[in-house]
This record gives sequence, structure tokens and C-alpha cells, in this order.
Amino acid sequence: MREYETTVIVQPEISAEGTEAIMNKMDSVLAEQGSTRLMCSDLGKRKLAYEVRKFQKGHYYVLSFLDDGKVVSELERNLRIEESVLRFMTVKVEDQVADMEMRKEQARIAEAEQEKRAAEKAAREAEEAKARAEVEAQAAKEEQLKAAEPDAAAAEGASVESPEEVPAASEAAAETAGAAETAGAAETAGAAETAGAAETAGAAETAGAEETASEDAVAEAAEAEAETPTSGDEGEEEKS
Repeated sequence: MREYETTVIVQPEISAEGTEAIMNKMDSVLAEQGSTRLMCSDLGKRKLAYEVRKFQKGHYYVLSFLDDGKVVSELERNLRIEESVLRFMTVKVEDQVADMEMRKEQARIAEAEQEKRAAEKAAREAEEAKARAEVEAQAAKEEQLKAAEPDAAAAEGASVESPEEVPAASEAAAETAGAAETAGAAETAGAAETAGAAETAGAAETAGAEETASEDAVAEAAEAEAETPTSGDEGEEEKS
């Protein structure tokens, strides 16, 4: 029985569930062909030697298994139709495995150790992400408080006037009131003067009219007296 390793490079943005589905499919192919799966090593994301489908990085996995070589073609056929798989390659590690049981035990221990390291790494990354989130939240809170300080200061300055501003405002109000009072007094005086002038003009016109009427009456009386003859004059006319 020979030992093989198939290296698979998966797109880096594929989720853990998507990658797990690909690995499970490979395990199914091995089981169907009667091969012995040893272990699957997760090597993480690495930079590619050259760009593949516009990707600069890829997620590397190495599947180790025991077989006589017949399963390799079927395994690679399934990988070829997977859109998430960028590259794959199968190499022969051992031409003949003498003790298969010992090799399987070694693979089991190595895979268990690998899973333990992966769990520790995940927990460490989760703690780091939590710490970063707390720091970012604190920084955002401080920024909000700094942004609110000018607004609070402006509102306080608008609601409370300084001692220098209060007398100035009172003086301005007094000047405004004095100007209004002066304008009102001038307006009242002007109205009274106008009313007095009108009254004086009316009285003068009335007096003139009365004087004219008196003169007319005197003239009429003089005329009437001139036209009426006296008694002495009438006797002289009869004698003649």
C-alpha cells in the first residue's frame, strides 16, 4: 500500500462551511474507492507563487491517504469541477507502507494535536478581536464626548450672559425707550400745534366774517337814511 498526499489550494474568501464541504467530498471519494484516509492538515492562507484567477493568496490543505494509486484520478476529477479550488496536486510520499496500523495511529495523534492547536488559535483570535472591539468602542465614545463639548459650551454661553453684556443690553434698551418717548412727545406736540393753528385760523375766519357782516349792515342803514326825506324839506317843497 502506498501513501499519497494531495495538496489543495482553495479560494481565500471561502467560508469554513464551504471548505468543510469540499473536504467531506474528498473523504467520501476515498471511502468509495476503498482507500484509507490518514489526516487532513490545514496550512492556512499563504501567498501564491503567481496570480491565479486574480487571487494573490490561497488557503492550503494537505490530504494524506493510503491507496494503491487507483483513487488518484477520481479524486482529482472531483477537485477539477470544484469552482472554489484554485489548484491541486497529488504526490506519492511512500512507495510501500510496511506497518499500516502504526501509520494510522501516528496520523491520528498528529491530527488530534493539529485540532488542539487550531482550537487554541481560534480562542486567542476571539480574545484579540474582543479586546480590539472594546478599544474601538472606547475610542468612539471619547470622540463623541469631544464632539459634544463645543455644542454644550455654545449652549451654555447662549443661555447665560456675561456681566459686561447685561449693562450694555440694559443701556441699549434704555436708549431705545428714550428715543421712542422723544419721538412720541414730538409727535404729540406736532399734533397739538397743528390743532391750535387750525383753531386759530377758524376763529380768525369767523371774526372776519362777522366784521364784514357788520360793515354791510352799517352801509345799508346809511343808504336808507339818505333816501328818506326829512319833514322840513317836505314843507319847503309844498310852499314852492
